[in-house]
Amino acid sequence: MSARLLKKVLKEQEQKKQHVIEEDEQDELLNDDEPVSPDSGAGSSKNPFDLLNEGDDADEDNADQVYADETSTRKQEPPPSVKNAVNSASTSNNKSKKKKQKKGKEGSLSTGKRETPLDVNLEALALDIESSSQQSGLKKQPGFENFKQSKPSVLHVDPKYLNVENELRRIFGSKVVKSFEKSSQSSSSRQVRGGRRGNHHIRKTVLISPSDHWPRWDGSLSMEFLETKDGYHYFRYTHSSSYDQAQRAFEAAQAIHDLNGVASVLMYHPYHLDSLITMADYFKFVGEHQMSADAIAKCLFAMECAWHPMFTPLQGNCQLKFSHDSNKPLFKALFTHMKNMDRRGCHRSALEVCKLLLALDSDDPMGAMFCLDYFALRAGEYAWLEQFSEDYRTDTSLWLLPNFSYSLAVCRFYLEQEESSNADTAKASSADLMNQALMLHPPVLKKLVAKVPLKDQAWTNILKSSYFHSDQIGIPSVDHLINIYVEQNYLIWRLPDLQKLLRDGASHVIQTLELNKNDAKDWTCVRKEAFPSNKNEYGHLLVQDFSDTVQTLPPDNLQNFMVDMRDPAHLGGHVANPPAGGQAPALRDVANRNPLAVLFESLLPWVNYGGPEDGIVDENRVNEQGQGNEDF
Repeated sequence: MSARLLKKVLKEQEQKKQHVIEEDEQDELLNDDEPVSPDSGAGSSKNPFDLLNEGDDADEDNADQVYADETSTRKQEPPPSVKNAVNSASTSNNKSKKKKQKKGKEGSLSTGKRETPLDVNLEALALDIESSSQQSGLKKQPGFENFKQSKPSVLHVDPKYLNVENELRRIFGSKVVKSFEKSSQSSSSRQVRGGRRGNHHIRKTVLISPSDHWPRWDGSLSMEFLETKDGYHYFRYTHSSSYDQAQRAFEAAQAIHDLNGVASVLMYHPYHLDSLITMADYFKFVGEHQMSADAIAKCLFAMECAWHPMFTPLQGNCQLKFSHDSNKPLFKALFTHMKNMDRRGCHRSALEVCKLLLALDSDDPMGAMFCLDYFALRAGEYAWLEQFSEDYRTDTSLWLLPNFSYSLAVCRFYLEQEESSNADTAKASSADLMNQALMLHPPVLKKLVAKVPLKDQAWTNILKSSYFHSDQIGIPSVDHLINIYVEQNYLIWRLPDLQKLLRDGASHVIQTLELNKNDAKDWTCVRKEAFPSNKNEYGHLLVQDFSDTVQTLPPDNLQNFMVDMRDPAHLGGHVANPPAGGQAPALRDVANRNPLAVLFESLLPWVNYGGPEDGIVDENRVNEQGQGNEDF
């Protein structure tokens, strides 16, 4: 039954009941002992107690019929059969309810007692809607019945900090960012060649901000739900037949190290993930960092467009296992995107991406755990880092890891400065945490002295101690993690306050060991219990991946291609400098052209015919402007 028909039935029933009530009142007045005058009805309306009960009826005579029906419904409760029907159609009376609120004080006594049942009806209606939605969709897939019951996670990602542009505005100010965007847009507009791409709506995403010139999402990726286990919901990416065809072409090109073939794949499949990641690595090697970042952003855009409707990774309750080959590109793209943010100084955004990486797979295949502390310290999230170290559940205590043992000491040092008046005496001091870190992982000190570098005479005297003399601990896993920590975090130790904290801690450790040499043996036992394996369990993590420096030389298998690309004839120099009276080819004319040059045009909204090392950038701009004047 529709709401309109139900309202009509209720209206007729209430009119009949109201008519019966009026007849009963007239009979009572006629049976009264006192004589009743012809205008007794008017006199009865002057009774103040009657006004309390009938004031609403007098006002409703001047109101519209809908409001009168709704008021009469509140005065007389319908029978149970009609009452259940009212619960299902309570949303249709929103208009009459707003008019009821406008009457305000005048009918407060008569309506105040009926407010609670209306709220109960709304809650019951919401439950009915939720149950019907589960019957229609979620019950078809086992495991979704408990999807909304997940607890808040310490790895919850704040989406507002994922936008790099927002953090740049917080760092440099909106005016500086806007002026830079205007200058980049004006320079790009001077270099645009050929017709514009077809106008289409670009879907807004959370991980990145897509550009308007990007191709339309082709829907070649999707995501499927696997199961729910231990409160986590497991998903996996799936590929379409067209994507599988592009994947076979990519693997054929990869087998012979043919980047031209990889670029050809992107010409027909602009959102092929492995091809985009491969070209992003190449652009990074040749120094085209903006083009590399743009290729990674396209990867993230494509993979977010393929998310399952119930995939909520920002809440920390979803798992996307790295063991599935189709899931691996997301981890690689997120890690590269995180490092790009770090190089731009957007450490708060990098922290959120790092949390997302760790939340997607608890096995941490990319080593996000060894970046998390660094980004938290650079972003000033000291309280969160302490809370994370206490709440995050793992097989090994986080303070036993080299990066967390030192970072928690630094974190406590800054929190002590912020809480100088309200210091928490229950927690260990920064000095105690630093002493523990130096006793547990002494090789870190010598590596930091060489990497920072620290050239004071005091450090030379400290390194003369036998406890800090060696740069190896003897456990492959620990030594590898120490190398990663020093490569990632050495910049933090250039601050004078932290150098003093480290120097005082090292001096205290030396004094302690002089008094009791058994302490060194005790900490050796702690290391062996925490890392019992004689193999490097973290060998899959490369130290150079955690470095802030970027390799500018390509690998050996790219040298021939690099020579080919640096030749202006192959680079497209004849296109940038056409003969007199010649006409430059259109943007989409790809005949007899280098596939990588076509890739340049597809990645960015302007044509890039070279870099500063070629010595033709400014000349190209002049030639393009000259051609534009000749055309006009």
